[in-house]
Amino acid sequence: MRKWISFPKQVGVASKQAHADFPEQAIFEREVGRSGFFGPATHFHHRHAPTGWSNWEGELRPRNFDFNKLDNVATESPWQVPMLLHNAQCKFRIWHCHERMDFLVRNADGDELLFIHEGRGELFCDYGHITLEKGDYFSIPRSTSWRVEPLEPMQIVMIEATNSAYQLPEKGLVGNHAIFDPACLDTPDIDAAFKAQYSEDSWQVQVKRHGKISVITYPFNPLDAIGWHGDLAPVRI
Repeated sequence: MRKWISFPKQVGVASKQAHADFPEQAIFEREVGRSGFFGPATHFHHRHAPTGWSNWEGELRPRNFDFNKLDNVATESPWQVPMLLHNAQCKFRIWHCHERMDFLVRNADGDELLFIHEGRGELFCDYGHITLEKGDYFSIPRSTSWRVEPLEPMQIVMIEATNSAYQLPEKGLVGNHAIFDPACLDTPDIDAAFKAQYSEDSWQVQVKRHGKISVITYPFNPLDAIGWHGDLAPVRI
């Protein structure tokens, strides 16, 4: 088993607490780490803002995008909207959902996180039915079939964890209730609204894998579960 080389030190004038009690002569803090919220990290106290550059040349130059100017994001399917940002770990899209989906989608490339930026609607998936509204986060496990029926026009931010899954960071001494209380987590329910959409009509599922779409046709609505049990499910925060 491998371990990080770790010997916590304090050099020069420094705060004893991250993100607090900055030295008066150096109020700009810079945090560097191995893996974001995971792994070792160090905090520097600078006299000048580390982001206070006067010029930046090359591909790593920071960008400022105004996604309000997009005009091709109101589509029937979330797989039709352009991919705005991406790397090997994630894909970022913005989808304006204005009409009821009469088909299902399934992401076989990774977990999908929906953030409801505007609007309100009903989401139906393999696990049941749930109402989503402005400010909600909804994490959908990989290869879950789902669709949305907007109650009002919805602006949805979609972030795919490519070939991966969404997990929680280790909260350590701050405890399990830090960031949010686990009691706030909701899952879809096999309720009356879900049962009302059972049907023997033909339904299609648009499956995305390696960025390409395959279409599966069923002679019935595959969202026909009468119950489920286990510890894998979509969650709303």
